[in-house]
Amino acid sequence: MYKIQTLDRISAKGLDNFPRDDYEIASEIVKPDAILVRSHDMLSMQLDSSVKAIARAGAGVNNIPYKDLGQKGVVVFNTPGANANAVKELVILAILLASRPIIQANQWVETLKGKGAEIAGLAEKGKKDFIGNEIKGKTLGVIGLGAIGAQVANIAVELGMNVIGYDPYLSVDAAWSLNHQVKHAETLDTLLAKSDYITVHVPETPDTKGLINTSTIKNMKDGVKIINIARGGLVNNEDILAAIKTGKVSKLVTDFTAEELLSNENVICLPHLGASTPEAEENCAVMAVKELMDFLEAGNIEHSVNFPKCRMDSPIPAGGTRLCISNKNVAGVVSKFTSVLGDASYNIASMINQNRNDLAYNLIDVDGKVDKATIEKLSKIDGVIDVRPIYA
Repeated sequence: MYKIQTLDRISAKGLDNFPRDDYEIASEIVKPDAILVRSHDMLSMQLDSSVKAIARAGAGVNNIPYKDLGQKGVVVFNTPGANANAVKELVILAILLASRPIIQANQWVETLKGKGAEIAGLAEKGKKDFIGNEIKGKTLGVIGLGAIGAQVANIAVELGMNVIGYDPYLSVDAAWSLNHQVKHAETLDTLLAKSDYITVHVPETPDTKGLINTSTIKNMKDGVKIINIARGGLVNNEDILAAIKTGKVSKLVTDFTAEELLSNENVICLPHLGASTPEAEENCAVMAVKELMDFLEAGNIEHSVNFPKCRMDSPIPAGGTRLCISNKNVAGVVSKFTSVLGDASYNIASMINQNRNDLAYNLIDVDGKVDKATIEKLSKIDGVIDVRPIYA
């Protein structure tokens, strides 16, 4: 019986994927095997040593100390792409809100309440104060062409925009998904200089924090419109407000509200609505649950932010053991695994080793049930972080 702790409200559609005969799910649970989380702050949480994995039902993991957890052998998953459609739609809305004063127009129309038959005439007369621009023919710069950025780029092309994308880490899968009309910028400065609109779709890391700042803004077109539905820290608020004051930036639409941004007529703040649709919550929950099940039952790792992708699709040999071993990525460790197993007369049926930065992960299928003494010897190998047996 696997124990799963939920730290937030997780969509029932996702939780229903757990076979209830094999899983216990609760918000309060003793010695959980894994944790499901959305936005709960885990940065200062003390986790029980029983926790082997955490799945974030969403893409961002800035609420999880995933680097530290990796050093303890805890695999942290996220769900890239599961909420991409919801975020994409909000980005397109943000581009339109930055182009036409729709919110202000609605607020003004509300002031006509009580004027009866005069309303139609007053509305017709007042519309001249709410003129905006069309987006067709304008250039959109998309920084980051992952699951969301690629979808934004593609739909912007369909809406008649010229689209430039920049992503130095563009994956093959993402490249295949892009509309052929999306142009590739060799440098960030190239994108900044050509774009009428700029939307950012990168994770917040030490390298990307404050990506939109005085230095990058000076390379942009005058009157540029900036969209940030990704992470609040990607934009330096003080710098962008200064640019708005001079007219260098004409509009900012952000999904991250801050005191200094409020009451500025050229800033539209939203309350982190990016993935706030039932469809996105369900998609993220389903994906997170399946990632945990695949890890707990078969040892496979897919979409981890701190461990390498590693999977063995063949079933565990009948009556055998699958050893899931995490270790420091140093030379000679794998040979020690085989030595220990060989000394104990265990036959290795198959194995795979993958690494990511300073961590490595191994799946080793062994004929027969590996005893506790051998598990203990494997655990004591220098550099080994965790050994988890899965018995067929």
